[in-house]
Amino acid sequence: MIRFFTPMRLFTFATLIPVALICAAVILGGVWVLAGLIYLTAMAACLDEVIHHVTPPTKDSEFPAAMVLLVTLGVAHFGLLALVVDALANGNSGFVAKVGIFIATGFFFGQISNSNAHELIHRGGRGLHSMGKWVYISLLFGHHTSAHVLVHHRYVATPLDPSTSRRGESYYKFAARAWRGSFRKGLAAETERQQRIGPPAYRHPYVAYIGGAVGFVALAWFIGGPLGATIYVALATFSTSQLLLSDYIQHYGLMRSKVDGKYEPVTARHSWNSPHWFSSAVMLNAPRHSDHHAHPSRPYNTLIIPEDCPMLPRSLPVMACLALAPRRWRKVMDPLAAQWSAK
Repeated sequence: MIRFFTPMRLFTFATLIPVALICAAVILGGVWVLAGLIYLTAMAACLDEVIHHVTPPTKDSEFPAAMVLLVTLGVAHFGLLALVVDALANGNSGFVAKVGIFIATGFFFGQISNSNAHELIHRGGRGLHSMGKWVYISLLFGHHTSAHVLVHHRYVATPLDPSTSRRGESYYKFAARAWRGSFRKGLAAETERQQRIGPPAYRHPYVAYIGGAVGFVALAWFIGGPLGATIYVALATFSTSQLLLSDYIQHYGLMRSKVDGKYEPVTARHSWNSPHWFSSAVMLNAPRHSDHHAHPSRPYNTLIIPEDCPMLPRSLPVMACLALAPRRWRKVMDPLAAQWSAK
């Protein structure tokens, strides 16, 4: 089976199958709702544990196919968003089925759409970057487009980065701090950049982030009335919480030292990684986080796992569940973070 799934085939199947399952759940209901939930939760965790495999990076020649998948996922994101809000606000499915569709869609947006938008905002083309920006805006997290590139990548693993979690800090405390901090610091960084460039004020990215968010809420209201707008905001919040959870896990307790008043360069040991094949494919190699920070513009399909880098004890989805229980999380991760900090 692994031989059939070449890297690009694996990325394609892993990310597009849930699109079909969620559509089937909305249209047909019944077992398809359960299938979507199982695929994005238990199935991913089981395949990671049962089949021990590390997907090799692809060659640069496969880059065009990798970009086609990103665009396809971007288009699918907006289609699913409208479809699901309408189904949950106006559809005839039962309450349990609607809850299942909500959770499955939230997992898709949180794990796949977020990973896809992350890839898009790092691409050089204006069109690709804009698509990633609008995916984030549709999840009411548009400012991440600026904060991730201008703040996180510059200050990662330091107290100056709101998206770096401190050792001993719970996910819940981190999420609130990271959302507020990334909004403020992203705004400051963009304002400084806009002052250097000198365009009209209406071109400030935060105008699009805030105005676009208002527009999407209004569109959800148009589709499903007050209930549709409420469902949409809840869905965006659930999805964004998963992005924050990934940031929390991938940088927990790993800090850069100061040398002569300056922070040491970012290295492979400043991000947690995971080699697990299926969850990595679902999240477009986001768990290969050290290489991404070393080479932010490197396409997801070419990312590697560097030697001598921090490795999570389990796959990223399993660790995400553990992070929701702060005491158990600290019992597992604090000793590991301390070991890497001592190196």
